[in-house]
Formats: sequence, structure tokens, C-alpha cells
Amino acid sequence: MVVILIAITPYLFQLYESFPSTEVWKNDYFTITSNYYEDVRAAAWVYASKIIPLILVIIWFLTCKNWWYHIILIPIAMFSFQFYASFQRDTYIDEIEIYYVIPIMMIIIPIVYLIRAKLFDKLVNGIDLKKIEAELEEYRRKEEEQKDKSLE
Repeated sequence: MVVILIAITPYLFQLYESFPSTEVWKNDYFTITSNYYEDVRAAAWVYASKIIPLILVIIWFLTCKNWWYHIILIPIAMFSFQFYASFQRDTYIDEIEIYYVIPIMMIIIPIVYLIRAKLFDKLVNGIDLKKIEAELEEYRRKEEEQKDKSLE
């Protein structure tokens, strides 16, 4: 199902061409107005250009098995803010969304870096914090034993 969705995304994007070049599109089921876009086709193009990448990045996030997959939340947030802004009349699209993403980046990037540091230390350097703690505890115990022997 996911593969089919990914495969048809170019066709889903091109669906905007089936929308009429009028300000209002009425049919038996719904009515679409272009609001502040030139026509319904232009509005559909803008919405499709925001939602299709968002869908693809969400699929990538949900199916990624790499340790760094949390970093994909940053483009998800950016595309989400852009999609939301495309419905707002009083804002320009793709201008200030990066400022909304900065707080999300400030949370996600350190978390991903900590995950990377732990994995790097454990897998590449062979450092296991529990083993280090056990060794330090063993050294402390031996030092105390030697102190006790020297006091006798």
C-alpha cells in the first residue's frame, strides 16, 4: 500500500490540472472557492505542492529504521507549517515558516546528537557506561581493601 502511494504521488500532484480555472467550482458534492488565489486550479496547485512532500516525508519517518530518523521531524514540521500557511489569507507562503521550525530544531537536534553519541561510543569505541561504572566500583573496592590492610 505504501509503495503504491509513493508510486502514484506524481499523478496525485498532477490532479490540480483537472481543477477548473474559475474562482468557484460547484458540483453536486461540494463547492470549492479559490479564496485569495487567482483560481481554483492555482489553489489546488499550491495545496498539492505542500501536501505531497508532507505525505512523502511522513512515510519516510514512519518507515525509516536508521538511528537518526527523529531528524526527519524537522522537514515534517516545516512542510506542516507551510501547508497551514497556504490556507491563511494574511501571510505570505514560504517566508516565515523557518522561524516556527527553529524551536522544534532546538529540541530534536540535541536529542539526535545524544543518541548518536551513545551509539558511537558503544558501537565504534566499544565503550559501555555500565561496564565502566562496574570497573570503577571494583577499583574503589580494591582501594578500600588495601587501605584496611595498611591500617592493620
